[in-house]
Amino acid sequence: MTETEFRNILKKLDGHFRPTQVGSSKDEWLAVGHFTNDASEADLIAILKNESCEFNVRSQIDQVYIRIKEAKAPVILRIPSIPRIHWILFFLTILTTLMAGAMMEGARIWENPLEILKGIPFSLTLMLILGTHEFGHYYYAQKHKVDATLPYFIPAPPFLFLIGTFGAFIKMKSPIYRKDALLQIGAAGPIAGFLVAVPALIIGLLLSDVVEKADIQGALMLGDSILMKILTWVTHPGLPETHDIMLHPMAFAGWIGLLVTMLNLLPIGQLDGGHVAYAMLGRKHDIIAKASLLSLIPLSFLSLNWLVWGVLIMVLMRSAKHPPIQDINIPLSKENKQIGYICLAIFIFCFIPAPFQFS
Repeated sequence: MTETEFRNILKKLDGHFRPTQVGSSKDEWLAVGHFTNDASEADLIAILKNESCEFNVRSQIDQVYIRIKEAKAPVILRIPSIPRIHWILFFLTILTTLMAGAMMEGARIWENPLEILKGIPFSLTLMLILGTHEFGHYYYAQKHKVDATLPYFIPAPPFLFLIGTFGAFIKMKSPIYRKDALLQIGAAGPIAGFLVAVPALIIGLLLSDVVEKADIQGALMLGDSILMKILTWVTHPGLPETHDIMLHPMAFAGWIGLLVTMLNLLPIGQLDGGHVAYAMLGRKHDIIAKASLLSLIPLSFLSLNWLVWGVLIMVLMRSAKHPPIQDINIPLSKENKQIGYICLAIFIFCFIPAPFQFS
């Protein structure tokens, strides 16, 4: 949108809005000012609806913020040519997760390689959750014209790392300048992955066996989140105290998906939760990030995993702070705030105080 087009739209708001400051960032114009003659947001919205533009009107105390930009055509997802390294990592991760899933089922793949097919339920479910998570980030990066790579899947030897993968990530190759873009790109991955992990966990729980508890020393015990307890109660009502659920591979993959979602939503640095918290809280995010990082110390007394994850976060990110963005002082829309609250609710329902324990 040109400056002339923007000024012409502002003229139509005369009598309802008086701008005191105007500016632009890329293809978006911003006007800051005051209502006049007892006008309201509804008056401005009624006028702007008749213009061929995208707009957002927000009032805060005695200030009015109006964003205006040219109306966009529908987002068309463009998948670029896929570099060889992505294919290699993808198929290696399928292989390692197949091996992990087969080993969980007691397969002896070194003696009979075809037994690796027993790992299909676990591998397919976990790869779908991870892939959907990363696709959510990628889609919203394209929507907001942020240059991002396709996902890099990270394989891991199943005899060293139980699930056969260290996860996946995409790399942002250009900066994110706006709060709404930062929040939506950060939130899209956890929400998308969550929407796949929950039905996978429900189906997996229905396929799981109920067994009598046995006092086995050194057995790996999985912790419960609020959501896990609810879904267990729904799928296995009246489960006796003397019995437990032997998770089906699909259920275990769903449980891992919820764990990964929860970890990504920690409001620290450039984790997904860090992006969301910075967009929601602005500069106050630094306090929340440092408090969250310090809270991993007492949590490590419940499960040593928290200490390991905390060290990894500090090594990989080197700081709990989030890089600044341009419009940090501009309030988020109601819709974007709701996205942030949804992420908080997902984090609470997926939080596991002690994810892994040995009996």
